[in-house]
Amino acid sequence: MKPSQKIRVLLAKPGLDGHDRGVKVVARALRDAGMEVIYTGLHKSPEAIIEAALQEDADVIGLSSLSGAHMALFTRIMQLLSEKEMEEDTLVIAGGIIPDDDVPKLEKIGIRGIFGPGAETDDIANYIKTNLKRTIQE
Repeated sequence: MKPSQKIRVLLAKPGLDGHDRGVKVVARALRDAGMEVIYTGLHKSPEAIIEAALQEDADVIGLSSLSGAHMALFTRIMQLLSEKEMEEDTLVIAGGIIPDDDVPKLEKIGIRGIFGPGAETDDIANYIKTNLKRTIQE
């Protein structure tokens, strides 16, 4: 991947969570920050999310969950990411309703940025730019 390419962010809603207003706000903000955003839509399986990330050559996977199933779903996504040998090249962030007690568990499985309700979209964009696993040119 060339250093001058836009950051490619895949946003996904795993599981049966049907609320996507927040992820759409984040998608618009990341586009406004100059990133290329692919939103997979609602009700995606972990397998479909990883396949989309692979096909889209995503630099970042952003997961959103409001359903309470984040531990099981995010763990499966990280397992699949590892199986596809994508974990070294892909920054994974998460948002939604995630209890404070779950944050260290998610960080332990490899999710790097966790943003709850009220997170500033500029903070999310800056986190991605700062923690991206490849070099970009502004």
